[in-house]
Amino acid sequence: MDQIVARVTEGGRIVIPASVRRQLNLSVGDEVVMLVKDSEVTLLSRAEALRRAQAIVASRVPRERSLVEELLAERRREGQLE
Repeated sequence: MDQIVARVTEGGRIVIPASVRRQLNLSVGDEVVMLVKDSEVTLLSRAEALRRAQAIVASRVPRERSLVEELLAERRREGQLE
């Protein structure tokens, strides 16, 4: 793991060095996700955060089960009750 020192400037800004932006495939205007745990910050690209979230769901939901279909069916039932 590389160790990179950055300075917090006015307004709480931290510049992400170009080498890190390249590694994370970040461009101007991209969103990043910061995970804070035990006084540490992990910086993820939005795409990597999404990939990790999808992996968590996939590990807990059987492939043959469709959460989308279940949600749509639930919404249809709720719509019929209105």
